[in-house]
Amino acid sequence: MQTLTELVRDETNLYPHEVEHLDRLLASWQLLADLSFADLLLWCPLKDASGFICLAQMRPHTSQTLYPHDLVGQTLRPEELAVVDRVYSENRSWRSESPMIIDGLPIRIEAIPVPVRERVSAVMTIHSAPLKNRRRGELEQNYLECAAVLARMVGQGLFPFAGEALDPELAPRVGDGIIRLNLLGKVMYASPNAVSAFRRLGVVSNIQGEKLSDVGVDASAAAQALATGIPAQIDVEVGVSVVLQRALPFLEGRDRRVTGALVLVRDVTQLRYRERQLQRQQAVIREVHHRVKNNLQTIASLLRLQGRRVPVEARRELEEAIRRIAAIALVHETLSKESSQKVDFAGVAGRLIRMVSEGLLHPDGRVSLRLEGDPGKLHSNLATPLAVVLVELLQNAVEHAFGERGGTVLVTMSREAGHLTMTVRDDGVGLPADQTSMSKGLGLQIVSALVESELGGTLTYESDGGACFAVNVPTERPAGMLPAGGT
Repeated sequence: MQTLTELVRDETNLYPHEVEHLDRLLASWQLLADLSFADLLLWCPLKDASGFICLAQMRPHTSQTLYPHDLVGQTLRPEELAVVDRVYSENRSWRSESPMIIDGLPIRIEAIPVPVRERVSAVMTIHSAPLKNRRRGELEQNYLECAAVLARMVGQGLFPFAGEALDPELAPRVGDGIIRLNLLGKVMYASPNAVSAFRRLGVVSNIQGEKLSDVGVDASAAAQALATGIPAQIDVEVGVSVVLQRALPFLEGRDRRVTGALVLVRDVTQLRYRERQLQRQQAVIREVHHRVKNNLQTIASLLRLQGRRVPVEARRELEEAIRRIAAIALVHETLSKESSQKVDFAGVAGRLIRMVSEGLLHPDGRVSLRLEGDPGKLHSNLATPLAVVLVELLQNAVEHAFGERGGTVLVTMSREAGHLTMTVRDDGVGLPADQTSMSKGLGLQIVSALVESELGGTLTYESDGGACFAVNVPTERPAGMLPAGGT
């Protein structure tokens, strides 16, 4: 099935600013579907003007859907085409006086133009089941009246609100609780769940008929929405209870006249508690990484002191060990500054290259080290051994590839399909003819052990106009990798 972007590109003549408006509508119209107990469909004219194509579909959480099958990408039914075409061409809403029979079901349809600037870009249709010989309850009636206001705002280009970024995991839904306010901020209706949320904040009196600002809790979000015509959101915290309030102004006309507001409320006490717990855990983890980094640097300093008292050959071995420790310490230093257990490995690799350059290369600059590619963020379980692997391969190239003539070492990194590939290529003398395995040298043995045993990857190398070592490892907890301790 085509994505929205593909449908827009292949089937329509929408401009980028129109697509941006429709994207905001799709991010916000779950609210309208829930308030209207209806399915929503978004139709856009085809490039050849032969009809309309369905760009998006939204099902309600408050009632059963009328369309269990996905309609996105389908063209309009003949019985609906005249309605949508009229709304699109006349820029005027339409509502069926009596239910239409579609696929054997009676369905009441309302069609709303979706104008963007001076042009109608699409048509939104609202599909609901007709009322069956019963009176609407107070909650249902208020839901539908709020839905009618929002639908009218869509038709006037006033909804969705420009610049409003919603967190779909956090944003309150209709079922969490709603409060309907008039222009003066008086509560015209509060759903049972909204009343319960306010009781957790200590409000025991009946809030219906009262000004929200007079009930004893922070009502600044509603006040801001009514005063400015701009949505507002706040957390109201009383004791251990936290209630999220999202206030949406009801607007009318070109002058964006405020006529009232809808306040969605959600008890987020447990959510905020878990967030605080997570923040504390992350702070502890960052402190642990900081202390590990300090301890590793202390060990490296002790090894440097020891190196001053040993023969030159032994000193070289100690310096290699110090660089391995420094590579691990660098990853921990990066993690001590992050809020997760992932690090920007391109940044780590760049610092490792500078460290090797400063420690091993002659100031005359005959050997240069370069980095290309960005594998993104890697979990510390992968980044730490991979940092050591990179240092070992760089040391190996700098010490053995060039002799007196100098050259270039190029590190490239890429990531795709759950795997990371890192190559270290030099234009030096190449590998010795008798080197057919990784048994030559402690550094290459360390690389082989880390890549194959700890990271569950592969290490290959070739010698053709220089040496090239290629490391390929899975990025999703390969065999031998410890369970991820963070996100």
